[in-house]
Amino acid sequence: MLTLPAVLTQSEATACLAGFQASLDTTTDAVVCADASALQQFDSSTLAVLLACRREVLKRGKAFSVVGLPERLRTLATLYGVVELLPAADTAH
Repeated sequence: MLTLPAVLTQSEATACLAGFQASLDTTTDAVVCADASALQQFDSSTLAVLLACRREVLKRGKAFSVVGLPERLRTLATLYGVVELLPAADTAH
């Protein structure tokens, strides 16, 4: 599981994504889940991180899901038209 930090804004996005990519190199899970439940402060950069992570996971032939997506971030993803790209963990196959 990839765990997002409490604060993930533009200034943390690059380091966070690099950490996720390093974690992906060591995982053998068929489904990679991002845990967003700790998020307290975020901006649209958080969506960019999640979507970049999703692309990398899919490129590796694995499934991607998200757990604990805060309602404000879900609303932002809906406004940007990408919410369907961030499936909840219980609906990912």
